[in-house]
Formats: sequence, C-alpha cells, structure tokens
Amino acid sequence: MHQNARAYLIGGGIGSLAAAAFMIRDSSIHGYNITIFDSASTMGGSLDARGDANAGYSMRGGRMLTMENYECTWDLFKSIPSLASAGRSVFEETVAFNELNRSHAMARLVDRQRAIMPVASMGLSNTDRAELLKLVLAEESDMGATRITDWLSPGFFATKLWCMWATTFAFQPWHSAVELRRYLHRFMKEFSRIDTLAGVKRTAFNQYDSLVLPLQRWLIDHGVHIEPGCTVTALDYETTHNELIVTGLRCLRGGKTDRVQVNEGDFVFLQNGSMTDASSIGSMTTAPPKLTKRDSVSWTLWEKLAVDCPGFGNPAAFNDCVAQSAWQSFSVTVRTSTFFEAMQRFSGNAAGTGGLVTFQDSNWLMSIVLAKQPHFANQPSDTDVFWGYGLSADRIGNFVAKPMEDCNGAEILRELCGHMRFDVEILDSAVCIPCRMPYITSMFMPRLPGDRPEVVPKGSKNLALVSQFVEIPEDVVFTVEYSVRAAQMATYALLGIDRPVLRVTPHDKSLHVQLKAMVKALV
Repeated sequence: MHQNARAYLIGGGIGSLAAAAFMIRDSSIHGYNITIFDSASTMGGSLDARGDANAGYSMRGGRMLTMENYECTWDLFKSIPSLASAGRSVFEETVAFNELNRSHAMARLVDRQRAIMPVASMGLSNTDRAELLKLVLAEESDMGATRITDWLSPGFFATKLWCMWATTFAFQPWHSAVELRRYLHRFMKEFSRIDTLAGVKRTAFNQYDSLVLPLQRWLIDHGVHIEPGCTVTALDYETTHNELIVTGLRCLRGGKTDRVQVNEGDFVFLQNGSMTDASSIGSMTTAPPKLTKRDSVSWTLWEKLAVDCPGFGNPAAFNDCVAQSAWQSFSVTVRTSTFFEAMQRFSGNAAGTGGLVTFQDSNWLMSIVLAKQPHFANQPSDTDVFWGYGLSADRIGNFVAKPMEDCNGAEILRELCGHMRFDVEILDSAVCIPCRMPYITSMFMPRLPGDRPEVVPKGSKNLALVSQFVEIPEDVVFTVEYSVRAAQMATYALLGIDRPVLRVTPHDKSLHVQLKAMVKALV
C-alpha cells in the first residue's frame, strides 16, 4: 500500500528510531525510503552515552525499566538483534542479564549520620493515607491543572514514601497531580516494593549501548538514511478545510540551507519538544553553562504549529518555567576499585543490585547508583563508572557552600564524600562530569486537557507527533515506554497498519496488586 512512500522523521531520539523500525517491520515501506534527521552528531536523543576512560564517561541519565509495564518497548526489542550477545534479541539479552543481576536495594535511604534508614515502613499518617487514596480514586476530568501540593498535605512530603517515590521517578511537589495519579496506577506493582526497587530492570550496558546502538544498526542494515548534524528549521504546510498537509522541510546542514520536498503519500514524524534540550556539560574545573530557551532547538517547530493549527497543544505549559523543571546529573569515572568496594561494604549491595542510594538530608537531594560493570561497551576492566543526580540543584550544598548548578565536578565529589563520610582521597583520581538539564522534568508540569496534542492531531493528513509531550491515555511520561508507545501509535494510525497497539496492562485492577499496595501503605 505504501511501498513507494517516503517517511521523514525529525529528531533522532528513541521515538523516531522506534517509528522507523515499526514502519519496516509492520508496513510495506522500505528502509531506504526512510530518513531520520537530528541536529546532534549522534542518534539516541535523551538516551545518550559517550566518553572514554581517560577523559571520563558521561551520560545525561538512565531510565528505569520493568518487564511488566513496557509492553511496546519489549514488543519492539524482541525484533532487534543484540550487538553484544550473538543469537539473542535485545529483549532476550536483557532478560538474561536481569536473571543474573536482581535488584534488591539494602541502602535505599541514608541519613545525615550516614546510617542506613529502615524503609519497610512508608511513614504515612492516616491523613496521608486518606489523601493519597482520594488522589488515586479521582477522575482526571475533575483535576484540571492542579499540583501535587493541592492534593497532599505538607506532612506527606516529609515521609519516606515521598522521598523514595520522588527520587525514583523525579517528581517535585509542584508537579502535575494528574501525572502522579497516573504513576500510582501504572506502577502500582512498584508501590509495594519501592523500598527495595525489586521490580527495576536494567540493560546489560547503558541504554545507549544496549538499546540505541542495536536499533540504529538494525535500521541502517535495512537501508534507513540517518542524517546527524541536520537541523529542520521549518515545516512547509498547507491548511485547507481544517486539514494540515506538510509539503516540505527546511533544513540547515553545515551552515547551508536546503529544502526537502514532501510529496503526496509521504509521511512526516516530528519529535515535538525535548526533555534534554539545552543541556550543558561541565568538567572537573567548570560548572555546566546555564543555557536558556535561546539555546533550544526542539521547541520551535511545535510552537509554530501550535499557533497556526488548532489541536497541536500548548508547548508553553511545559517550557515556560525552567526553575521548576531543571535538575543536574553527574557521571563519575574512577580508575581504582576503592570507591566501589567501600560502597559495597557500606550498602551490602554489589554494583548492579542496589539501585538508588539517596541521601535523604542532602540539600541537593542527591542520589547515586552503581551499575554492574562494565557500564559502557568500550570500558576497560580497570575502570568503574557510576552516575548520580540532584533534584534540588538550586540549593546550597551541605558540605560545599554553593548551589549544585554552580559546582564543578570536583566540588560535586567533595559533597558526595561529605555525605558518605569518606575521605576525599577515595575519589582522588576520579573524573566527574556534571550535566545541567533545564527541561528534564518539563513533561511533569501541570497541564490542562489539550495542552498535550494527540499523536496524530485531528485534521493532520501526513504529520504525526512522537515525543514525551503527546497525549497517551493511561500511560506515563519520563519512560522509554512512552516514546516507543507513541511511535507505535503514530505509525499504525498514519499508515493504517492493521495490527493493534499493545494495551497498557491494567495491573492496578488486580486485587492481588491492590491488596499488596494497601498493606504496604498501612505499615
């Protein structure tokens, strides 16, 4: 049906890569008729990783995975061969890796005395329980653009539950109550094991090496054209009779402008917005530059569409308040095993089994995670890498008298050693690369119905939206699954593919899951 059609994907994140794969696997479009444009030098979007043992490794983040809640993601990666495990799919590789490396955190929260806190009890009062239940049972249509603080009293934000939930999923009290409600439903199975993170699954390496690179290789092998360093600056489109048809793309390549013709029967997929837009990297001696909206590249096309065309959402709801959506991560490369050994003695967890260690009394609300080594495909055996972040990067540190966002890598390591009561010499040879992300939780900002456009907006004939900023009922943002599900929905709807998108599994309707969550809340 679409054998001669061409598809143009704007943005090289996991959503675009997945959409291209679904087109090849489930439709008649040939790979050589698909082109992916990205302004960055590499594909993967927010699932990035780079570096080496000498300069230091760096990644902006790593997403939590589960086997139970990532229906579309695993449907895709059952079709993608692993690069590291011959004869296995990425899905099979991931299952096997997690059979050998099971999560069971024994040092989830650490207090100011460096004592591991007991977290079997959530620390909820009867008021907290009643308000949480009211939020879970609320109808989204009645909630509007309310914030979490509109539903939960101040005491709730001092509970162990909130500290663990917020640092696992990156919520802030001022974020969307609707999104928290969705999370409580979507991850109800995780509610009863939030203290051990027993449901968390990991890829064999970081998600760029384990997910993006195998998928990219598969696409290239099928003839897909990938164009890094190419920024799509504008869309040419016609709007007649309440219909929108994209007719061309305006591109900037190497300082030169170009136009790509979009013919009748062709398709365009746009990643509208990005949670890692305007990210900046620091070093051991410099803090990350504070980039602003002027340095962003991913919002412009969406903003223009939203002005010109009804039904394309409201990007300002998500990108207008960097102060409420920014935080900072950091990647640490060490050439000795001293730190990892000290952390294992302290926590009781071997690297790759403990998940997050959160310093509850940290002004930055700092957490670190030690993955199974090696974490990078090119990582030498004498090198270890760990990752961390601070949700309150605008606050003065406990041991460094500066906000995290103003700190270089050496200062972040000093703050970390202060919380762990380690001598700073334990990380003497480490390289810490901080990263500031002004829009990292912009998807969580309070929103109204219609602020997030549909995957294929009403009246759009050849344009679909694939990102964290589209509306997918029942699913939750800030997950790989959300991007892959959006890609599958967009591809099947726009191309008329007669194959159902896998539904969101209703774990929250299971009486067994509900009972376990209720018991946990009562402890």
